[in-house]
Amino acid sequence: MKKLIALFAVSAVASTSAVAGIALSGAASVSYDDNGTSASATSYDADITLVGTAGGTTFTYSMDVDRASPATTAASMATVIGPVTVSADMFDEVSMDTTTSGGQQYESTDTGVTVSLDAPIGDATIGLDNSGNVTVSGTWSGVTLSHTVQDGSDKTTGSASIAGMDIALTNDGGSSTWSIGTTVSGVALTLDSDQDITAAFGVAGNTMTVSHVSATASASAKAGTANGDGANGYGKMAVTSAKAYSTVAISRDLTSGAALSATYSSKDDSLTLKASVAF
Repeated sequence: MKKLIALFAVSAVASTSAVAGIALSGAASVSYDDNGTSASATSYDADITLVGTAGGTTFTYSMDVDRASPATTAASMATVIGPVTVSADMFDEVSMDTTTSGGQQYESTDTGVTVSLDAPIGDATIGLDNSGNVTVSGTWSGVTLSHTVQDGSDKTTGSASIAGMDIALTNDGGSSTWSIGTTVSGVALTLDSDQDITAAFGVAGNTMTVSHVSATASASAKAGTANGDGANGYGKMAVTSAKAYSTVAISRDLTSGAALSATYSSKDDSLTLKASVAF
C-alpha cells in the first residue's frame, strides 16, 4: 500500500516555448509494476525534443534525460528545394534489441541521406538513399502505397479506408502481414494477421482498452551478415514460444495536464500504474 501512495505523490509542470524558430517539447512518466508474484519495480522515463526551423530547413534533436548523463536518441535535418526534399539522419541509433526473441542478429547502420522527388505522376514521391534503395510512394483513389527496391528483398506497404474499415498490408521479402480496424457501436476494434485483437471503449481522455495477444510459436534462428547483404539480411535470432495472454488498460486525463493509467496483464498476473505528462 505504501508503494501505491508513493506512486501518486506526483506533481508535474508542462510548458511549451518557441523562440526565433526554436520549439521545445517533451514527455515524462513514472510507472509502478507489482510484477505479480515477483518483486515490484518502479521505472522512470523523460525525453526532450528540440526543433529548429529556418526557412525550408528543419533540424530535430532528441535526448533521453532520465539518467545521470543525458543521451542522444535522434538527430536529423531536412530541407526542401523546390520539388526535391533532402533529409539526413545523423545519429546511429541502437535498433537491435538483443533481449527480444526473434530480434536481429546484427546491428544495422541507421545514419544516411535520402533524396526525394515529388513527381507529377498522381502525387507520387520517388526517393533514393545513400544505400541505393529506391522508394516510390503515393496516394491514389484513397489508397496509399509504398514500394522499396532494396538489396536482399523488396518491401511493399499499402493502406486504405474502405466501407468504414481501415486496412493495412505489408509484404517484406515475401512475408505478408495485415491489420484491419473498424468501429462498431462506439467500440474501436483491431485485428491483425498474428490474431491479436484490441477493443477500445470510452471517449478521448477516458478510455478502457482490452487486448488479446496470441500465442507465439518457436522458430529457429536465421543466419545473417554484418552488412545485411545476404538472403536473410541482418539475420534473426531464435524465437521462444510464449502462451497467449490478455491485458486491460484504463487511462484517464486529468485537468492538471497529466494522465493516469492502470494496466492488468494475465501474462504474469501483474498490475502497472503509470503517471505521465507531455508538453
